[in-house]
Amino acid sequence: MRPSSTAARLITALCLIFLPAVAPATAGTVVDYAAPGKPGWIIVDTSTRRLYFIIGNGKAVRYPVGVGRAGRQWAGVSSIEQRFTQPNWVPPAAIRLAQPDLPAVIAGGAEDNPMGAAAMTLVGSDYAIHGTNNPASIGGFVSYGCIRMSNADILDLMARVHVGTVVDVRP
Repeated sequence: MRPSSTAARLITALCLIFLPAVAPATAGTVVDYAAPGKPGWIIVDTSTRRLYFIIGNGKAVRYPVGVGRAGRQWAGVSSIEQRFTQPNWVPPAAIRLAQPDLPAVIAGGAEDNPMGAAAMTLVGSDYAIHGTNNPASIGGFVSYGCIRMSNADILDLMARVHVGTVVDVRP
């Protein structure tokens, strides 16, 4: 076993100990994966609401996700710019316009923080791959364009990736 794999599992386990209980999550399922992409890439299939982390040899770790609702979906290639655990959330302008009563900042760890346990921002956008404190929203067309995962799944994925990881969002 590689030391990095052991360290990643330890970090994930420690993070999960300190998270509030939520509905059961998948924490990823290894599946056959033949679509284009390179090992280490994140592929988001918007139509099926699945995120794949390609591990190579025709395999990927699959996670269910929530994606952008009608009119808020996007597709393209980006990369992870920053990684955060228990992030504060500053509502982007589009969300503030639709919901002007939102506070300017929602503290990390707060139950009403839509970022959940962790977030990874994407280069050049207001979008992120993040957790949620509303696990029932996973699997739907629910966001303003962000990719939403269960808290356990975002922590599992964060243990596998780094700043600079390619993220390919497909329609």
